[in-house]
Amino acid sequence: MGAGMGEIHVKVDALRREIEKHNYFYHVLDAPNITDADYDRLMAELQEWENKYPELVTPDSPTQRVGGALREGFVTIRHTVPMLSLANAFGAEELREFDRRVRSALDDQPYDYVVELKIDGVAVSLVYRDDLLARGATRGDGEYGEDITANLKTIKSIPLRLRQPVSALEVRGEIYMSKESFLDLNRRREEGGEALFANPRNAAAGSVRQLNPAVTAGRNLSIFVYAAGAVELPSGEAPASHEEALKLLDRLGFRVNPHHQVCADIDEVISYCSLWAEKKAELPYSIDGLVIKVNSLAQQARLGATMKSPRWAVAYKFPTEEAETTVRDIMVSVGRTGVITPTAILEPVTVAGSTVSRASLHNEDIIREKDVGIGDRVVIHKAGDVIPEIVRVLKDKRTGDEKKFHMPRACPACGAEAVRQSGEAAYRCTGAACPARLLEGMIHFSSRGAMDIAGMGPAVVTQLVNSGLVKDIADIYLLTAEQLTSLERFAAKSAENLIRAIEDSKNQPLHRLIFALGVRHVGERAARILADYFEDIHLLMDAQMEELTAIPEVGPKIAESVTAFMRENQNRELIRRLIGCGLNVSAQDRPATGRQEHALAGKTLVLTGTLPTLKREEARELIESGGGKVTSAVSKSTDYLVAGENPGGKYDKAVKLGVAIIDEKELLQLVPGVAR
Repeated sequence: MGAGMGEIHVKVDALRREIEKHNYFYHVLDAPNITDADYDRLMAELQEWENKYPELVTPDSPTQRVGGALREGFVTIRHTVPMLSLANAFGAEELREFDRRVRSALDDQPYDYVVELKIDGVAVSLVYRDDLLARGATRGDGEYGEDITANLKTIKSIPLRLRQPVSALEVRGEIYMSKESFLDLNRRREEGGEALFANPRNAAAGSVRQLNPAVTAGRNLSIFVYAAGAVELPSGEAPASHEEALKLLDRLGFRVNPHHQVCADIDEVISYCSLWAEKKAELPYSIDGLVIKVNSLAQQARLGATMKSPRWAVAYKFPTEEAETTVRDIMVSVGRTGVITPTAILEPVTVAGSTVSRASLHNEDIIREKDVGIGDRVVIHKAGDVIPEIVRVLKDKRTGDEKKFHMPRACPACGAEAVRQSGEAAYRCTGAACPARLLEGMIHFSSRGAMDIAGMGPAVVTQLVNSGLVKDIADIYLLTAEQLTSLERFAAKSAENLIRAIEDSKNQPLHRLIFALGVRHVGERAARILADYFEDIHLLMDAQMEELTAIPEVGPKIAESVTAFMRENQNRELIRRLIGCGLNVSAQDRPATGRQEHALAGKTLVLTGTLPTLKREEARELIESGGGKVTSAVSKSTDYLVAGENPGGKYDKAVKLGVAIIDEKELLQLVPGVAR
């Protein structure tokens, strides 16, 4: 390595260490010492260096946390030391019985306990060699687990490199999802018409077993480590107690739960368990009990284990808290994406330390499955100590006065048709002008991939909606500079710039307008296909299911969404208003894919490296405008690899598979109407 590259290597290594230091402060110590913007700047700088010099990428680089390629499945591996399950204790007397067994086996030797919170998550094993994370696996059946290393690398509280030298180390920990992240994930899944997770533990389990690590990366998971297996330190020393092992793990950079306590006897253990039975609702994550362990590792070895569980530890499980109440009513609400959600209005009752007066019923299927009616007596609990949930209906307490509930067929907020598409559980409002959907709809309409109205971000849209200046999307085009300057923090210049951007957006191509309308399942590519085929918004408004499904790449879901959207009077009126405002609604100056074949029509392309003049998104749009499809990975089905500077491993794979490799100039020659 030359002197210049040597300096770059030192710079990149220092940058990597700085970013990991900030990760440690934020995700392990919960004490961030840098702003998000500054952190993003450091990450962007590192990514830029690694893109330019791929040979500098290391396994422990922060950039390697983002998730790799989609995998076909998980590899089964055998744990070096079996991950045994714990025996359970459900009360003070069972804890005392556990203590009697320990005392008898140790022949009345002095001993103490460490008591830890039992995180309601997913147990994993982490193996480190020469300071680096080498492998991570699920517990599985205790003897065999699944290799989920790629997914675990996306969790920022798991160190990729230890903070002190270690030759070899095996660590056990619990992956979990916070209550806040769980609620946010379920909200997003409900709005997307996806099945909901029952509790944070199920959400965490589903997240770590994703075949696409990028999905795991977006789930905001964390970890608490609770045990060290075989430890090989350069000094040759090893912890003598569990408490010392936890302190070692903390020094190495792991996240150790601060709520653990050394207890001198079983009475202190029982007292500590009682304390957390009362306080558990205050935690930002779910626990389902506490774990009691003999502190001395030598005594743990002496006590040994049965085939299923260690004799030196026991899990104290909290009793399930349930309450009985009455369903007073079932109300529906409309979410920001149009999902109509039923909620049970309950006779207020105390559960898990708080008063519960409502419980989400999520969708029609759950109401039917649980047979919930208005007036029913029901048993409720808090799933994962978070979500009030109806467990069951007490049918033997029915009087005959109960009423069946039926989902409305019209949106309660705007009166538009409520539609449940085949294969989905949720009913959705089809009205683009629905006041319940206005804020989200305007943000999407103005976004870069849609009408691209510069200066109309979420903050400005919120101001416009809250002030009453816009009551539907078409009102955007009636705004004046004088109206904008009446808003807080709107100067004359910024008002003029926004009005100019709004005016410019009228000339956006038809496919952007179709995408901007927010038709469910119609993304950017589907919008382009529809615009190319119909060429005019009026023709699309009158399209029938059969005509839509006859178009290549337009399946039944897209066709059903488009026809439901276009038959709603409120949407047709909105489109007519947009036409009246002067928006471009025609693509007749562009050749339609329904009648003319392009050189790229039906072809699959992959982009790699830095192109001379085109940005990655510009190249993607160009390919799609010519009827092609862009994917992220090279395979036998790839027709062309478009290679720029520093192409990386995709180039090598394309050569190996015999895929045609072209450059930017050759790509431009394949797309009609592009100046060359």
